[in-house]
Amino acid sequence: MSGLEKALLRDVAAAWPIKNSPLIQCITNEITCESMANALLYVDAKPVMADDIREFDEFFAQNDGLLLNLGHITDGKEQALQAAARYGKATETPIVVDLVGVAATQLRYDLAWQLWESEPQVIKGNLSEMRRFCGLASRARGVDGSIEDQEVAALRELAAAMQKVCQRRPLILLATGPVDLVVTEKRRLQLTNGVAQLDRFTGTGDIVGSLIAALLGAGNAPLVATVAAVSYFNLCGEAAAQVTVAKGLGLAAFRQETLDRLSLLMSDEQWWHDIRGEELT
Repeated sequence: MSGLEKALLRDVAAAWPIKNSPLIQCITNEITCESMANALLYVDAKPVMADDIREFDEFFAQNDGLLLNLGHITDGKEQALQAAARYGKATETPIVVDLVGVAATQLRYDLAWQLWESEPQVIKGNLSEMRRFCGLASRARGVDGSIEDQEVAALRELAAAMQKVCQRRPLILLATGPVDLVVTEKRRLQLTNGVAQLDRFTGTGDIVGSLIAALLGAGNAPLVATVAAVSYFNLCGEAAAQVTVAKGLGLAAFRQETLDRLSLLMSDEQWWHDIRGEELT
């Protein structure tokens, strides 16, 4: 049973199934666009992958949530991210920023801090990306995290640095990896669900970002949305691993089974009992 407080777990349990089919606008990368769109549909949210600035006036009159994903940057994509952030702030649309590649290039790092000005509710990245964003040394390679950044001492160092960032302006920071860190200005949570196979197909972090945006769009509090999204997805991966390993199937089958579980796990009213986590002191 999780070491997380019962009140938080009750709210996490109540977050699924998603209510009222929120419309989530995703300014994202083409590599995982289809996976993210389908993941949102599987959990009864509605995706719109609209990144043409000329349409923003109309879309932001309809949106319930906004995902800003830094993957596959181009001049046009950078302008769309910046414009969407301004629209999101002006319309009080809940915003999730995904720090894809901020540890790899200065351009993405600078852009991430520009998007910070839009006052997103949640900023997420892998452990190495979050280290760079929070001003720590990062051993990332490209958009992938480093094993060295996942060591116990490194995790504690990162949690403290994340909390300092949150104290500058209240929000949720999520660092994903074998251990996930969820940090606010007052709290530091460690979540330990998931399986190694989730690191071996592209788009897992992007999907988690879209799920957080959907849960925010449905009216959940930022901390609840973040814990509910990452725990739910990791438990889908655990269930998929059990099936595919037992059948001797490979990673392609694991990927499909994980995505399939997105629409199935919530039908088990006790799913949240398998959440593993604790408060860091």
